[in-house]
Amino acid sequence: MPQFDLPLDELRRYRPELPEPDDFDAFWEKTLLEARQHELDARFEAVELPLRGVRVLDVTYAGFGGHPVKGWLVLPAGAGAGAGARAVSGAGADAGQALPAVVEYIGYGGGRGLPHMHLLWATAGYAHFVMDTRGQGSAGWAQGDTPDPVGSGPAYPGFMTRGIEDPHDYYYRRLYVDAVRAVEAVRAHPLVDASRVAALGVSQGGGLALAVGGLVPDLAAVASDVPFLCDFPRAATLTDRQPYKEIGLYLKARRGGQERVFRTLSYFDGVHFAARGRAPALFSAALEDQTCPPSTVFAAFNAYAGSERSMEVYSFNDHEGGGPYQQEVQLRWFEGYLRA
Repeated sequence: MPQFDLPLDELRRYRPELPEPDDFDAFWEKTLLEARQHELDARFEAVELPLRGVRVLDVTYAGFGGHPVKGWLVLPAGAGAGAGARAVSGAGADAGQALPAVVEYIGYGGGRGLPHMHLLWATAGYAHFVMDTRGQGSAGWAQGDTPDPVGSGPAYPGFMTRGIEDPHDYYYRRLYVDAVRAVEAVRAHPLVDASRVAALGVSQGGGLALAVGGLVPDLAAVASDVPFLCDFPRAATLTDRQPYKEIGLYLKARRGGQERVFRTLSYFDGVHFAARGRAPALFSAALEDQTCPPSTVFAAFNAYAGSERSMEVYSFNDHEGGGPYQQEVQLRWFEGYLRA
């Protein structure tokens, strides 16, 4: 597929005028306050695997509504052997001994998968927390272990329109809260330096990393690759690929519901979270990406409030973006922000 969106020079200037709810900050402040009424109850249990270079912990913590959310914590093999098998609720270890951490969020439809799928960051010397995605993980490429016990009204199959008539009921309200609490969970582990925690992800994971960057003010860094969940009005009308297409198909059956639907989505738009992000940020965009069109990615990048931000552009790639090439960029980039 050739490039189909704005030329690169226009992408670098693209700043859509997206309506932001007057109560955006109050909505999220109240949402997180309600979530924190539930004890985090982060539990870490050792998993015995024939892996020599890493140590794996099966994690459970309380996300939205106190619902149990799963994750993997993958540590370098030599990091505090025997220290992570118990439940932990206190602060991290002394910063001189503790590890920097990377919290990873998964792409649309996927779950946390199996531990051996997540070896890169631990082998680079980081504590690597992989958050499972509630209700997802049955798409055929990475299994999930976290149900979503909250129902919703009529929706198009998928996750984009679950509860979309009201921001309080919307699926991504639950998922964004889970993502924030994932940072709190990894910070609870005694081998993690709570001051050196970064968020990253690709596609849906990149959108979640942006949301966390806007909701958690003291992250050390954010890496968002070809992020989903940005500039909903343009995405839903520019591409006919899933998952954005779910919005159009929902509205095709519910004529006249556009204003209400896009008002709900405005509480979850990565552009608004980017405008509140302060941590150093690394983005990537692919100019042939029809799943997350490059203009929607640049909308978030151009709105990003932090003074340290950079963008990697892959001119001839679709939604795979930079793939392993971008991971190498990230490995080098994180050195400057996560190493003591």
